[in-house]
Amino acid sequence: MKNSMIRAGVVVTMLALIFFVAPRDAAQPRMQAAAPRDTSTIYLPSVTQSPPVVPPPDEAATRITVPNGFAIRIFASNLSTPRFMTFGPDGFLYVSLMSAGQIARLPDRDANGLADGVQVIASGLNAPHGVEWNDGWLYVAAQDRIERFRDADGDGAFESREIVTTNLPCCGGHSSRTLHFGPDGKLYVSAGSTANIAPESDPRRAAILRFNPDGTIPADNPFASDPDSRKQAVWAEGLRNSVDFVFTANGALWANHNGSDGLGDDVPPEEIVIDVQRGRSHGWPYCYTPTLGANLSPTQNAEVRDPRVALPSGFDCAQVVPALFTDRAHSAPLGMSRVSGANFPAAYQNDLFVAYHGSWNTNDPANYRDCKVQRVIVQNGSPTSSETFATGWRAPGAKCGDASTWGRPADVIFGPDGVMYISDDKGGRVYRVVYVGQ
Repeated sequence: MKNSMIRAGVVVTMLALIFFVAPRDAAQPRMQAAAPRDTSTIYLPSVTQSPPVVPPPDEAATRITVPNGFAIRIFASNLSTPRFMTFGPDGFLYVSLMSAGQIARLPDRDANGLADGVQVIASGLNAPHGVEWNDGWLYVAAQDRIERFRDADGDGAFESREIVTTNLPCCGGHSSRTLHFGPDGKLYVSAGSTANIAPESDPRRAAILRFNPDGTIPADNPFASDPDSRKQAVWAEGLRNSVDFVFTANGALWANHNGSDGLGDDVPPEEIVIDVQRGRSHGWPYCYTPTLGANLSPTQNAEVRDPRVALPSGFDCAQVVPALFTDRAHSAPLGMSRVSGANFPAAYQNDLFVAYHGSWNTNDPANYRDCKVQRVIVQNGSPTSSETFATGWRAPGAKCGDASTWGRPADVIFGPDGVMYISDDKGGRVYRVVYVGQ
């Protein structure tokens, strides 16, 4: 097994001189000059499959609906709360198993569209969530720290494990931590709030943080000289729970945002795309974007005040950054990803896909929010509309958190061959969606 993996590694190295497909966030930055991107993540393009293989129909094919021309199948099952995913330099899928405190690899060595098994490559983590490769290391965002893992000799075992930073807020409230490397080579980490609607005492909560890859504070962080050492890591604030974020082709940082509860079934709208600005507030807990759908004039359509929270002295909702695109309250956006690879049709190539976890706390059955994958259509660099892409996890008349519900999407990413993968943290599955043609 080890010799075959070494031989495979030699092939990958040789082909890497010919083929290179950048990871999903490999865009040029808007905020500062770009550092070289990670070139350790080498993917083999799908040169032998057109379209990629689709296994025989399974239960997903009968339960989940996708648009005409697409096929959905179960890629892996019996997983312990699978959340966020990434593809490694070996071309295999890696996923965080949040409740088990593990990171697992799901190889598909025979390229038949089904995982060969579940290989745990890291354990003993505190609610691991975000995972991403950089410079040969697998970075993992746990609730209380960032760690990184490395398989230096290529034998499949991750013998190197290092703490990158413990400069994260821990425990209570929203526990997921998500990380991505930006086009500037810096490590961005989101951390949610402790409360539904209350100012935070720790500035690292309800924020996106920014570090050097070794966990130190970049000198150009907006609060790098702040006397409160906790605030030095903050890149942007006022983000109640930005479970995920992406970088666009022009270097913009787009984050989603789970709004507060208690204002009703329809307020505040869920902020699906926020154009995150360096050093700025994005509203929470004081303000929210009131419009539904595309906000094509964010400089004119200011956020409005949440009447439950007193404004700080000198603070006004006109000062905060409103969302670019919203959806119905309590949709619970989690993982999001831009289309990459050549499998999806050209009409999809600029779009954003978001995993909606769905509501558990709406009161009127007619207003229950669906657990689904939503397509956000992007035109001329702006989100303009959205439509359901994959649905069918929720039982009729049930909430997404009910026992009768089959699953809840948590993350959506694209593989090196352009195929979509969806994690389901309730059903313990990962799905694979392939475009097969009309």
